[in-house]
Amino acid sequence: MACRYFTVDAFTSRPFTGNPAGVCLIEGEVSPDWMQAVAGEMRHSETAFVRRSGTGWEIRWFTPTMEVDLCGHATCAAAHVLVEEGEEEEGAIVSFSSAGGDLEAVVDAGTVTLTFPALPAEAAPVPAGLEAALGVPVEDFRVSTYDWLVRTGGAILVEGAAPDMKALEGFPARGIILTAASDGGRYDIISRFFAPAAGIPEDPVTGSAHCVLGPYWQHLTGRDHLQAFQASKRGGEIMVTVDGDEVLLTGRAVTVLRGMLE
Repeated sequence: MACRYFTVDAFTSRPFTGNPAGVCLIEGEVSPDWMQAVAGEMRHSETAFVRRSGTGWEIRWFTPTMEVDLCGHATCAAAHVLVEEGEEEEGAIVSFSSAGGDLEAVVDAGTVTLTFPALPAEAAPVPAGLEAALGVPVEDFRVSTYDWLVRTGGAILVEGAAPDMKALEGFPARGIILTAASDGGRYDIISRFFAPAAGIPEDPVTGSAHCVLGPYWQHLTGRDHLQAFQASKRGGEIMVTVDGDEVLLTGRAVTVLRGMLE
């Protein structure tokens, strides 16, 4: 079965920065094994598989090695594609059903705003070996629905961290969010995201991680709006707005490839 396939750089306005995601628009029934094989072939941190469902869309996300329940950047990419391809109207609410719940996106003037669930993180004892594996001091440790959050002493430590990926792979979390307050300038917070257990040593820009970062930094700063930078090699920007039990993630996206998957 042929289907339309796209590569989109999410949470950026410039090609070849931000986080590349695969987006596959499918019709009819396809197996999870097929979706996993496509994601493994494309090798993006996540590939989104999108299919019309009633007045909205069903969305599933696969890393090169496994299916995940929630993914921000590939949802941003999918909403961008649906509007760009004329499947949805600019400015309209795009509804997605997923394993992570019902999600919404609005694409307006090239900006994508996602409405995702807030994922608060609870304080917990620091697991043995985690500080050594990250190679930076742990000032605060929290556990959320999918990921662990680690706050360290400053942006320079986040940017310079060189974790032991083999050691991180052994911890029972989808991924580890390393974060600190920004040292100033245009950003409020800075982070990186490591998920070797999910086949992603470092994810360039992670929307779902900001569902954790938003409530966490709101509590620390008292601010509902935070400009976030994920300091991977590619880098990416997200405006995070915390609204009760929801988090709004706002960024841009750029299509860099479109074609047919045979």
